[in-house]
Amino acid sequence: MLELFKRSPGDERPWTERLRSGLGLSRERLARPLAAILGQKALSESSLEELETALIGADVGVAATERLLADLRARWKRAGPTADARALLKDSLVELLAPLEQPLVIGEARPFVVMLAGVNGAGKTTSIGKLAKYLQAQGHSVLLAAGDTFRAAAREQLEAWGVRNGVHVIAQESGDPAAVVFDAVGAARARGIHVVLADTAGRLPTQRHLMEELKKIRRVIAKAQEGAPHETLLVLDANTGQNALAQVAAFDNALGLTGIVLTKLDGTAKGGVVAAMAGDRAVPLKFIGVGEGPDDLRPFRAAEFAEALVG
Repeated sequence: MLELFKRSPGDERPWTERLRSGLGLSRERLARPLAAILGQKALSESSLEELETALIGADVGVAATERLLADLRARWKRAGPTADARALLKDSLVELLAPLEQPLVIGEARPFVVMLAGVNGAGKTTSIGKLAKYLQAQGHSVLLAAGDTFRAAAREQLEAWGVRNGVHVIAQESGDPAAVVFDAVGAARARGIHVVLADTAGRLPTQRHLMEELKKIRRVIAKAQEGAPHETLLVLDANTGQNALAQVAAFDNALGLTGIVLTKLDGTAKGGVVAAMAGDRAVPLKFIGVGEGPDDLRPFRAAEFAEALVG
């Protein structure tokens, strides 16, 4: 497992450049209609229809697309015929995405417990390893709880991240995942660790018994540490597109989500799903991932994202 890290060196490019490169396929869908609008003295319905098709094709979603186009019309009317349509769309997008920009703040509780959940294959265990490195860079000590006791590879993967980052991992070869997390919280308290990152097994929202198990893990964490979990994050795969919204709703109903980690934005044509997430039931987007390197998970910034997508 450690050989994986040797074959995947960190990307040395600036983060904004990595984000722009990662969103290349999504940005390409918007390039043609935006180019057609540039230089127009007035917004034509045909150009707006083409832009609408492109936005929906990038998985922005119908509701968010309607909001963006209405705002674009209003901004164009105020700015006049010499306005830069691309700049106006970026401004509209930043305003739409602003509510999602709420960084992860490690509070005073010790240990501060972060529970992570998600469907199979979303990149949850890898995201935990990257998040551990990010928190260490912020000056926090971290302990990992291998709460995915169903998949041996998940435990081994988390232990490999533990070795790489120099952090302790509490794991069992089998058994109750809630008990593993309970032990991890106790171990962190005894060792004076700042943050516990609790992994859980991947599951579909339709698997009711597994969703009930997730609720049990949350209750056990609350017994292990008053007020915990202090953050409950859902890890989503950007390639899921609009289906991600259903996942957010289901996991939010079960756990009361405090944030989202959106992975695999690199190479997807569905990056616009971030705009769709800024709807009536918006859950803060804490982190986005654009690669396999250990530094390719960063806090979400609305302006950076809009620049990379529309740019």
